[in-house]
Amino acid sequence: MCGNSAGSKVSGWKLGAVTRRLTAAARRCLRLASICTTLRWGRLAPRQEAVPAAIGGKDGDLATSVWTGYLTFGLISIPIRLFSAARGEAIHFNQLHAECKTRIKQPQFCPTCQRQVQRSEIVKGYEYEKDRYVLVEEEEIKKIAPPSARSMEIQEFVDLKDVDPLYYETSYLAVPEDPGRKAYQLLVQTMEESGRAAIAKVTMHQHEYTVIIRPRAHGLTLHTMYYANEVRDVPEYGQTTDVKVKPDEIKLAKQLVESLTGEFDPKRYRDEYQDRLKELVDAKLAGQQIAEAPEPQLAPVIDMMEALKKSLAAREAAPKKPPVRATAEAAAEEAATPKRASRRVAK
Repeated sequence: MCGNSAGSKVSGWKLGAVTRRLTAAARRCLRLASICTTLRWGRLAPRQEAVPAAIGGKDGDLATSVWTGYLTFGLISIPIRLFSAARGEAIHFNQLHAECKTRIKQPQFCPTCQRQVQRSEIVKGYEYEKDRYVLVEEEEIKKIAPPSARSMEIQEFVDLKDVDPLYYETSYLAVPEDPGRKAYQLLVQTMEESGRAAIAKVTMHQHEYTVIIRPRAHGLTLHTMYYANEVRDVPEYGQTTDVKVKPDEIKLAKQLVESLTGEFDPKRYRDEYQDRLKELVDAKLAGQQIAEAPEPQLAPVIDMMEALKKSLAAREAAPKKPPVRATAEAAAEEAATPKRASRRVAK
């Protein structure tokens, strides 16, 4: 009896130890799953309010998604994220107090309470009459968000060639999430082969935008669209009735255009003004003098034909640049003979 009792105690102890280990393992799995969920979507956040994901950008930058939701057409829904396609880069100067060189701050000030207020003390209000406001809570704004805040439904397809780029406002890259990759690729390939663009609506930053979605580089690029009433109409634009151009002038102008024609390579173009600002800052840090930029010499055009002829002559006399469509073999040959190339440029 005692032996059986001891055996039962040992078996019970072993069973309890196994149970405790399994429970601890289960807790670790749950914690890991919770961490993964938090990293991917944000703790307890609904899908459209998910913590923004980041992907690798240029020079090690991280691009952060600005919208998360579904792109839908028909009965197909594609989970996507939107990333800003481009951003301006510029040197910015801060305002400093001339006496002590301290950066100036712009505090939030309440004229009634005669004191500065913290950001946590600020609420939103709409002025419906002079100095009278309707207070609006952030949660109330979220509740009235239209369906396009969560789902971008394609309303129609149009011929891409009929869309004037003048209507493009801000550009975004639409990136599919893993479950929607096949449907995304299906839509991309269909739009590429049909030459169509999609018109849809999406809500972000408390605005609903009409957007144009077009295939580009085997992906979908989205452009918020200017509305027709936002595109300016300048009466003088496109007026050609009182101007007569001679055929010989057109012929010479086409020759000049051909002499300046090359393949489009955006990497060749830079903001020289920003470059010079950077040089100015670097030179001042090093205690150097700044070279003044030369003023462009603009000669008045008196005779169009004579101006075209001189422009062509100047192009022909200028050092010849290698053709833009040069083959890899020609580029390699030129790289292998740097001295001959330098003499040709020096002439």
